Amino acid sequence: MNYSRWTPFLFLAPALAGLAVFRFAPIVVAGAGSFSGMTLTGALEFAGLENYRWLLTDPAFWDSLRITLIFNLIINPLQLALAFLLAMLIFQPGRGIWVYRTLLVLPMAVSTGLSAVLFKLVLDPNLGPLNGILEWAGIGAQPFYRAAEQAMGTLIGIATWKGAGYWMLFLLAGLHAIPASVQEAAMIDGATPWQRFRLVTLPLMRRPMAFVLVADTAINFLFFAPVYILTGGGPNGATSVLMFEAYRSAFTFSDIGRALAISSFLLAILAVIIVLEFRLMRSPEDRR
Repeated sequence: MNYSRWTPFLFLAPALAGLAVFRFAPIVVAGAGSFSGMTLTGALEFAGLENYRWLLTDPAFWDSLRITLIFNLIINPLQLALAFLLAMLIFQPGRGIWVYRTLLVLPMAVSTGLSAVLFKLVLDPNLGPLNGILEWAGIGAQPFYRAAEQAMGTLIGIATWKGAGYWMLFLLAGLHAIPASVQEAAMIDGATPWQRFRLVTLPLMRRPMAFVLVADTAINFLFFAPVYILTGGGPNGATSVLMFEAYRSAFTFSDIGRALAISSFLLAILAVIIVLEFRLMRSPEDRR
């Protein structure tokens, strides 16, 4: 037996075990449970495709799917673009640059739930300090998360504040990985800063940006805590994303089968979108 061949797997075993128990096993359980239903006595029984058939005819599910897709169509490109802009701004070393880097990654130290609680206090329409500043400036108080037309924008702002600095770190690492000789060669050839950015930096940042886009999509499709804490899916269902709809099905209506069906459907949609994103973000070399 060649022990050297198995040595890496021995080191990976704890991580792989955790991945199997806490990631893959819940997916299998959710997939199997989505084919079950609950009787009047509270017992689970096999329901076949009934939960999925119900979803396809449920207007609330389609509304949640629409809201989830709109939320992700806005926030994923927004966070990617903002994270890349911030990475470019602090890429060059300078005096006091560490202060800006610290401030940009500071939201990472605050949990998502605590962030939602803090923003709930700051954005409170009646007592929030932000509305006090807006009234002082003559703009007038805003309802923020308590108005259907502003609730989604508020959640997008909170999620972007929380995530942009985090994704910036990955893109900043990608910028540092670009060989300086490549940039120097472009400068010697007479390329302008815009040409160097468009023809050198962007192509070489394709893979880090693809990773950030895919990882950001996976996180934002599972967006839940700020919805639960700030809006409760409202006002008038304006922020009822699929994760919140699954939570409500399980813990408000005690319909575990429907909740697991929504979660499985969400996972399938996420897998399809991630595959499409990988294909769109592939470099010309990867397509050969």
